[in-house]
Amino acid sequence: MSIRLSKIYTRSGDKGMTRVVGGDQQRKDSLLVDSYGEVDELNSHVGLLRALASQHTELREASEPIFQTIQNDLFDIGALLATMPDNKDLAARLDAFKKPLEDGSDQRINALEQQIDAWNEHLPELNSFVLPGGGLVNAQANVARTVCRRLERLLVQRQDAYPVEPVILAYINRLSDFFFVYGRWASAQLGEAELLWDMNR
Repeated sequence: MSIRLSKIYTRSGDKGMTRVVGGDQQRKDSLLVDSYGEVDELNSHVGLLRALASQHTELREASEPIFQTIQNDLFDIGALLATMPDNKDLAARLDAFKKPLEDGSDQRINALEQQIDAWNEHLPELNSFVLPGGGLVNAQANVARTVCRRLERLLVQRQDAYPVEPVILAYINRLSDFFFVYGRWASAQLGEAELLWDMNR
């Protein structure tokens, strides 16, 4: 598919309205617009995390292909969320996004779970809650995690007005777990101490 963006500003959104996929107009504070805006924000944070990780040889090889996939997945999700439920092309686009396996699970979610398990297997067991920080990559991974959680809450809220495909909700839920484990794994690879919550301070 070829996309050409020849004009950046149109002035059509100056009064608080925007056009979503299919041409329908929506207020910029609507749940529909807010939800794909949150996806855009999350994708920007993933981009920063990806850039930070790429500066470390200990992280680059393992991180780069995963983040490339995640950023493209998020763009796909944003486009789906920006489409009105009655759009005639939505069903076909949702089917194209889904990657069902024979056991009923989803290929994207399985890939995240396998990576989470592979990294988590080599991490020390936690006896306390982890505080974000200890290094830039860990800190940014936790920013991505919390933005992901906020997006998940918004998608649950959005369901009352605009349906959200279950596989999208499940993917976002698993993605926040991925960022948590990635932050811990990155700290371990870089030899950075984890910051733990001191409940008895």
